[in-house]
Amino acid sequence: MALRQLDNRTARAVFLDRHALLEPPTGSAKGTALLDLIQRLGFVQLDSINTVARAHDMILFSRRPSYRAKNLKHLYERDRALFEHWTHDAAVIPMEYYRHWHLRFQRDADMLKSRWKNWRRDGFEQRFETVLQHIRDHGPVSSSDVGKDEKKGSGGWWDWHPSKTALEFLWRSGALTVIGRQGFQKRYDLTERVIDDHLCPGKLQVDPEETVDWLCNAAMDRLGFATSGELAAFWDTVSTTETREWSKQALTKGELEEIEVTCADGRTRRMLSRPGSEDVNHLNKPPGRIRVLSPFDPMLRDRNRAEKLFGFHYRIEVFVPAPKRTYGYYVFPLLEGDRMIGRIDMKAHRDDDALRVSAVWPERSVRWSAARTGRLESELDRVRRFTDLGRVEFAENWLKDPI
Repeated sequence: MALRQLDNRTARAVFLDRHALLEPPTGSAKGTALLDLIQRLGFVQLDSINTVARAHDMILFSRRPSYRAKNLKHLYERDRALFEHWTHDAAVIPMEYYRHWHLRFQRDADMLKSRWKNWRRDGFEQRFETVLQHIRDHGPVSSSDVGKDEKKGSGGWWDWHPSKTALEFLWRSGALTVIGRQGFQKRYDLTERVIDDHLCPGKLQVDPEETVDWLCNAAMDRLGFATSGELAAFWDTVSTTETREWSKQALTKGELEEIEVTCADGRTRRMLSRPGSEDVNHLNKPPGRIRVLSPFDPMLRDRNRAEKLFGFHYRIEVFVPAPKRTYGYYVFPLLEGDRMIGRIDMKAHRDDDALRVSAVWPERSVRWSAARTGRLESELDRVRRFTDLGRVEFAENWLKDPI
């Protein structure tokens, strides 16, 4: 039997819809409405770089322009509707999913013990009880509150002293919970003080197979269609061996079907999908406005998938030496409708109350026009208001030739 076909435009629409980028960017962005959005996305990645606004704030703003950073802080730190842990990186995750992170706690504990010993983080395991007792006696701590007499390693910013390493291990393995951040520094407390007692590690027994099933289903629902490798990469907890086995069983039970998805270059990929799920009649027409996306936007998290679907090759160049960068230190992708149209290099200059645009590089397939400049200016004015800046400034010769 011939496989069901998903043409490229439909595939892009499905993917954008699952990432809350197909509908007009309007609506409430606080409280329950904000939590609903984060549940729809699955998680929101946290990142400290703040050239314009932090990644998590840009991710939420791009979908709900009424969003402000205090809204996430209230939901996370006051309402405890979110918890912080890892997917492919540090993220805030709906508390409703906490029970399925018990498997992650165990797997991180096993992985980090081995990895950190190989990185010669000697002595961190001997600090566990000391760190836990300090928190029992004195309350929540940041890394600067422990290990003050300990020597930091010589490996750079990531080479922590033993007590800092112990804090991170106890958090990643579930004994501690991050209750919020001051600036961008994490504050840790005992998990039993933060998480409902019946959900705490040691109190709740979760079948690993149940968690694998939940993670695979949740990833499929948020991707729309995927390979088994993409399912594994979504939460970065389940192995590709596990997702392959899960997919095989789901196909046998008729819960999934194989389809062919057309890529931006015309080639097709065989992927998995819910049977008959991609009826596009219910999908919105993509809004015509331009949106600035975070480099860590969930739509772009899987760079290879984004390139295949949108023909958009994007790599962040933060760790690339300046002379070797193609674009810039922290360049934002630009989405217009259902197309990636380019990228923009800009920075908030708070001492001068200005959002300064250094360069815009259109994609080769995009003809830049005065109307498109107007749409970009409208979006940048929204970003300016979001970041509490007074004006937008364009550098001379800001519009560059495609690379």
